[in-house]
Amino acid sequence: MLKIQSLTKFFTAENETVHAVDRLSLEVAPGEVYGLLGPNGAGKTTTLRMVLGLVVPDEGIAEVAGIQTSVDPFAAKAKLGFVSASDGVYPWLSVREMLLYFADLYGVPPETAETRLAELAGVMDIHGLLDRRAGSLSTGQRQRVTLVRGLIHDPPVMLLDEPTRGLDVVGVQTIFRYIGHLRETGKAVVVCTHRLDEAERLCDRFGLLHRGRLRHHGTLSQLRQSTGREHLVEMFDDLMNPTLTETPA
Repeated sequence: MLKIQSLTKFFTAENETVHAVDRLSLEVAPGEVYGLLGPNGAGKTTTLRMVLGLVVPDEGIAEVAGIQTSVDPFAAKAKLGFVSASDGVYPWLSVREMLLYFADLYGVPPETAETRLAELAGVMDIHGLLDRRAGSLSTGQRQRVTLVRGLIHDPPVMLLDEPTRGLDVVGVQTIFRYIGHLRETGKAVVVCTHRLDEAERLCDRFGLLHRGRLRHHGTLSQLRQSTGREHLVEMFDDLMNPTLTETPA
């Protein structure tokens, strides 16, 4: 459902060329949750921007449901849902007005949008919020509304960028239930997060990015076998501090 092949992006600053993303390749199947993980500067955000069609790759392709984002970014965006830590709600609209507005932007017929909203409001327990102004909501309530907004047009691919940042324990559990719903409904999901302990619980497979390159990928069991480490945080520590793992001569 999501295919990335040899995706490359480099930037030039102060006469130095930096490969933000270096020949990245991966695929995510329907019903699969893929953790694209890495420290700040690893290339996660640049990768998501290329998938979203906001940044044009220097090489390679990003393909969403068979549509290359660099060829037809508008058609590709219609197949994507995106949720980030920044809620970006429209404070003077009611929650219902805002969600139906976004459905209309994606070309969802009004009757379909109403049905879809009722279904998702039940999934995320926001029925009591629909007629409140979005600006009056708490942080956790805004996050639930944002999660519904990402699914209002029923996209086959979902991108989640640091979805649990700034949330309390209850909010984090809401994200977990949401991702469970995405898996059950056959969405291809990419999760970018610094919370490696959460990623271990959430994701089916992982891609460990460091300095723009995919250093390790596979299931947690496969990563443990290939790295000799039990947890993702230990694997990243080895990547970022290779001299600490070298055997003295």
